[in-house]
Amino acid sequence: MMAAINLSLEGLVQLVVYLAIVGGVVWLLLWLVSYIAPPEPIAKVIKVVIMIVAVLILINILLGFAGHPLVSVK
Repeated sequence: MMAAINLSLEGLVQLVVYLAIVGGVVWLLLWLVSYIAPPEPIAKVIKVVIMIVAVLILINILLGFAGHPLVSVK
C-alpha cells in the first residue's frame, strides 16, 4: 500500500517557482554558450554538462518534496 503524499498549495507554488528559476538559469546559460560560440566540440560538452547539472538539481528538488533529497542543505 502506497503512503499518501500530502502537498499543500504553498508547496506547489514553491515547486513552480523553483522550476521557473532553474529553467531560466539553464536557458540563460545555454544562450550564453551559443552567444560566446566556442569551437563545436567544446560547446557540445558545455551544453551537456549544463543539462546534466540541471537534471540533478531538478531531481534533488523533486526528491526534497518527497522528503528524501540527494543533498541536504541546512
